[in-house]
Amino acid sequence: MADKRLTIAIDGYSACGKSTLARSLAKRLGYSYIDTGAMYRAVTLYLQRKQVDIENPEAVAAAMRNLRISFQPADNHVLLNGENVEKEIRGLAVSQMVSPVAALSTVRRALVDQQRLMGADGGVILDGRDIGTVVFPDADLKLFVVADLDTRIDRRLNELLTAGREVRRDEVAANLEERDYIDSHRADSPLRQAEDAILLDNTNLNLEQLVEKGVELVENLRKGQK
Repeated sequence: MADKRLTIAIDGYSACGKSTLARSLAKRLGYSYIDTGAMYRAVTLYLQRKQVDIENPEAVAAAMRNLRISFQPADNHVLLNGENVEKEIRGLAVSQMVSPVAALSTVRRALVDQQRLMGADGGVILDGRDIGTVVFPDADLKLFVVADLDTRIDRRLNELLTAGREVRRDEVAANLEERDYIDSHRADSPLRQAEDAILLDNTNLNLEQLVEKGVELVENLRKGQK
């Protein structure tokens, strides 16, 4: 009998390596990858462009009815109403606002519904902050990825500088610390480790080691199911 196509949930704080793991692991397994963080970033960009007051629930709800988020098949870049906004959503302007936007119940509920539809048939890896606790609480495998703050700051700073962004380390540090607080203290779907999630510390792992650890956990799960 062919292996069951699993639903894999990967959660963790910003810049801890969860997206890198999810993307690479999906490629190894031949699975679809859903970057839920990019979805919230796309919403943030849309609200910024339309100058929507995020403290006005009616305005936010109206804006949500006018946007469509999808992923480009070839490279998994996020599309906002058909426009490739992958580069724009990775900038500091969006990063500084994505956690407050993601804390909005109107936004979360709309995107959670969409994410559940995307992953309903299995063979999918989703990463975010509430995948194993809210979006797919019955996921076959749940990982909670962590890394120490200095490592996360260095990784995000390098990512932004490589992308041609002019940012200082203290700006990146302040942004990550603020996002950590908002993500873990919001009323709707706060970031937390699911009770049955496996903790994976990525502080001292390179990409190859991280992906191999993920593959090992998937193989162990499959062996246990047979």
